[in-house]
Amino acid sequence: MFSTGLKRGTIRARMLAGAAAVIATGAAAEPLIVQPGAPGAAPRALSAEDAVKIADTRYSPDDVRFMQDMIIHHAQAVEMSDLVKDRTNRKEIVEAAGRITASQNDEMKFMRGWLTDRGQPEAPPASSSGDHGDHDMHAMMGMATPEQMKELAAAKAAEFDRLFLTLMTKHHEGALKMVDRLFAQPGAAYDPVLFEFVNDVKTDQTAEIRKMNALLASLSPDPRAELKPGFLDAGQAAKNMALVFSLPKPAGFYDPANPAGLPLPKPEKEGKKTNTKKPAKRDADEDGDDKSKWSERSPLLNFSNTDMAYSGDILVAGSYHGFNIYRLKKDAAPELISSVVCPGGQGDVSIVGDLLIMSVEQTRGRVDCGLQGVAEEHSPDRFRGLRIFDISDLKAPRQVGQVQTCRGSHTHSVVANEGGKIIVYNSGTSRVRDEKELAGCIGDVPGDDRTALFRIDVVEIPVADPSKSRIIDSPAVFADPKTGRLAGLWQGGDHGDDTQKTNRTDQCHDITVFPTLKIAAGACSGNGVIFDISNPRKPKRIDEVTDKGFAYWHSATFNNAGDKVIFTDEWGGGGRPRCRAADPVTWGADAIYDIVGGKLTQRSLYKLPAPQADEENCVAHNGSVVPVPGRDIFV
Repeated sequence: MFSTGLKRGTIRARMLAGAAAVIATGAAAEPLIVQPGAPGAAPRALSAEDAVKIADTRYSPDDVRFMQDMIIHHAQAVEMSDLVKDRTNRKEIVEAAGRITASQNDEMKFMRGWLTDRGQPEAPPASSSGDHGDHDMHAMMGMATPEQMKELAAAKAAEFDRLFLTLMTKHHEGALKMVDRLFAQPGAAYDPVLFEFVNDVKTDQTAEIRKMNALLASLSPDPRAELKPGFLDAGQAAKNMALVFSLPKPAGFYDPANPAGLPLPKPEKEGKKTNTKKPAKRDADEDGDDKSKWSERSPLLNFSNTDMAYSGDILVAGSYHGFNIYRLKKDAAPELISSVVCPGGQGDVSIVGDLLIMSVEQTRGRVDCGLQGVAEEHSPDRFRGLRIFDISDLKAPRQVGQVQTCRGSHTHSVVANEGGKIIVYNSGTSRVRDEKELAGCIGDVPGDDRTALFRIDVVEIPVADPSKSRIIDSPAVFADPKTGRLAGLWQGGDHGDDTQKTNRTDQCHDITVFPTLKIAAGACSGNGVIFDISNPRKPKRIDEVTDKGFAYWHSATFNNAGDKVIFTDEWGGGGRPRCRAADPVTWGADAIYDIVGGKLTQRSLYKLPAPQADEENCVAHNGSVVPVPGRDIFV
């Protein structure tokens, strides 16, 4: 208990007086609204109107810039279309130009109105980097350069048709990239009207790209262009080659109810007809508004053919479902000897004496070759790795060995067969399985150098007892030799503007060996690699290359002398059209390298010159050298 010297009444009176003073002050002046500056800078006062503008989320600066840039983009498309009437009379080109002019003018009118309603200028602010910055921006938008516009204006007839479609297709693809960039920005396209408009732009431009691709293909005199689609009756064209035999899949290696292997159609909606046309293969990021009428899931069993191996007059054809053994005949079709059902993909095969080695990668694979797959997340019944079969009796192959691996086996390469032991390099490209299923399998754990990524497996197979086959090493062949960092090669992503997005190098898809020269070539996702295999158990990387146009380094093949190697690029996953007329000729191509002093030197790129339609599967995928003395022939 203490005394302040003031009575309660006095305290109450002073409190009331203070409150009155605060109220009076509040009535005399509004509270300040301030916006802090950078560290150390004085805050600035804002009016209530300015504060609302800053917090307005109905549209963003990215929305405004998109509309401004798209007006410029559309204006060039109209300018290009205006050139048509005096330079070609091809009906399809004239109609395409008419569609483009009408739609782009209509959309520009909408965009100008949208900007005006929001008090925004039609033209974007001048680039801070000047003309060079504007040029770079226009290139990113797929716009034609001034030089290309002059070339187009000077062209006539068929040459104009080809150039117009090529430039306009790239132009439309640039619009799709602009849409994707807008949607990637936080808070962009929040306005429902703008969101609908942007999606309409994407849908319309995508549809026009398809039409122009088909039209471009029709301009080609190449007989491989515009082949008739079909399953067993598809169109064919050959140049300097002749088809001798074409064998259908054997019984048990296709679904009788769906022999073409098409995905199942989705149930039709009431009042709508079922689309029975074969679905076009396309990128996952394309046609976002075009809902697929086909199942987007994979079935339990897959019957795709994958690989072939030869030994004398014996041919083994690998499949996701197992393999088939044929006997080759000089003047007759190959004779089927036996079919082995053992699902699990990938199905790549090699023959060494009486042993057949097969790659298995899918999680549905079973130790016992069962058809039912594996339902459990972790199971001792699951098999992913290398299977080894005794094929001494071609009519009744027996599984005699297995090597379980962390990432399965997509492909493998037989490196040596000495002292009764076969050395194999295994390449797994799938996800790393859990340690609960296979001890020692570590995934993408930051800082853990035990990871199964960035490695290949070196496998030893005792010929006398394949059941004792095992992994003897899993070298980190992509490591930086100076720092030891496992991820020592390409980190993934593009190489700059107008370059390909190249996969990260944490795997080899394919390794090809040249035993007499003691070297191997690896197509390793993001890099092409040369290995020294003078000690087969300890492969050593001696050189690597990358390419701005490669998406996925898929296969490597030596020439007969071993002084050249061809790498192929699996752009689009091997199941999409990548030879369309407007596709870059340096993307999805073959890269030919000389090997000089153990180093790779690029000499040229080659891509199939025949343009193809959206429904055709085309890309540099796989190949083999034809052993003709004195010549390098690659198929």
